[in-house]
Amino acid sequence: MPSQKVLEQKKQLVAELTERLNKSCTGLLVSYEGISVADDTKLRKELREAGVEYTVIKNTLLTRAFAETGLSDLDQHLSGTTAIATSDDDYVAAAKILCGFADKSKTGFTVKGGYMDGQVISMDKITELSKLPSREILLANVLGAFQAPIASFARAIQAIVDKGGVEACEAPAAAEETAPAEVAEAPAEEAPATEAAE
Repeated sequence: MPSQKVLEQKKQLVAELTERLNKSCTGLLVSYEGISVADDTKLRKELREAGVEYTVIKNTLLTRAFAETGLSDLDQHLSGTTAIATSDDDYVAAAKILCGFADKSKTGFTVKGGYMDGQVISMDKITELSKLPSREILLANVLGAFQAPIASFARAIQAIVDKGGVEACEAPAAAEETAPAEVAEAPAEEAPATEAAE
């Protein structure tokens, strides 16, 4: 029978893991069987740089944490070696890195399951996430979409300045407004000449 101290430590670990799961937007379970120390170090570094927290955790502790967070459907994946990768604000990074590593790996390293926004997701969804552009690329695309109208507006303003400013653009408009009035007056001036001819 475990001592009281050991039980308290396990409770603390489950509480920390539960908090981690609750605040994360996405998480993946992997089997790291057969991975070399060198590959594991490289993988952890890549995940850390992407803001993904990666930890090897006992299946029993994960079972308890999943029960606390409503993710008990992931219990089916808790056999053999298990590590969990969670991200607080990037939906794509963990899937992209871990699925990419699993595809290249010739060992037993596999992605077993995962969740997104507190809901268990299928392997198809995980695969879809892994194929999406990274957060940086998505942000760059959004920024580009926002900048396009601003850039067009700036070019239009520059074109006005190149033509001599607002005054130069107003001059042709003013000339067009006065031209119809002059045309309208012309027939009135010709009328007396016609009468004189009769």
